[in-house]
Amino acid sequence: MDINFPLILVVLVGLSGFIWALDALIFSSKRRAAVAAVDAQFEQLDIAEAQEDSAYALARDAASQESIPVEYSKSFFPVLAIVLVLRSFLVEPFQIPSGSMIPTLQIGDFILVNKFTYGVRLPVARTKVIEVNQPERGDVMVFFPPHKPTTYFIKRVVGLPGDEVSYINNVLYINGEKMPQKLLAALPAGNPQYHLMKEDLEGVVHDMRKHVVPGRLSRKGTWLVPAGHYFMMGDNRDNSSDSRDWGPVPEKDIVGKAFGIWMHWESLTSIPSFNRVGGIH
Repeated sequence: MDINFPLILVVLVGLSGFIWALDALIFSSKRRAAVAAVDAQFEQLDIAEAQEDSAYALARDAASQESIPVEYSKSFFPVLAIVLVLRSFLVEPFQIPSGSMIPTLQIGDFILVNKFTYGVRLPVARTKVIEVNQPERGDVMVFFPPHKPTTYFIKRVVGLPGDEVSYINNVLYINGEKMPQKLLAALPAGNPQYHLMKEDLEGVVHDMRKHVVPGRLSRKGTWLVPAGHYFMMGDNRDNSSDSRDWGPVPEKDIVGKAFGIWMHWESLTSIPSFNRVGGIH
């Protein structure tokens, strides 16, 4: 089951903020009145004695004591609010769970996603409130796919609204124009099963991997990208569930643009490393 973390975060921020505000408007005045009553009770003591008197100190502490929900809300609300703003409108971290973007992204890569480059959206509702830029061909983008609307996916934008995308025997065509590929290596040596390639998406050059024998989704297909949609493909072309399988992605389901790797940590039994830190191309 997918955990809707944005919804959980919004609920926690709203609940802690509500408790804090309720305390400020109602309960804090009651505590101040209780403290004033304690002060009045001990007013026969002079200030120096009152400060040293344990009974006075205990009574005053008890009168000013906040409830546990109020105490926790005041502690966590600022932190949760900052996290909500950062991950909703600025930058959000993700971990790569599959090999569909090999060789660009490896399983266990921790990446950063720019949340405002494609427009500012409200958390949970995903409603765009400020227009900024539109996705460009070659961008590595995080989104919600049509068949799993609550699951984050990451692929590369290959088709823009209005494009005709064809993929024939592991070669990409955009509006009838072949996207050039250059062989980097045939692996494993001696009995190659796949090829590492450089692909040029109209000036955006990136690495990709394809099998020597094209897979089911790589043999032959042509798609027309509707207005307001984007055609997504994984760089590991024969091991990627993408728009060739479940169709173009609506603009409303875009999350953001992946721009950097900040750590690699494949599993809890492995040691985190930083040898893959850098930009995503």
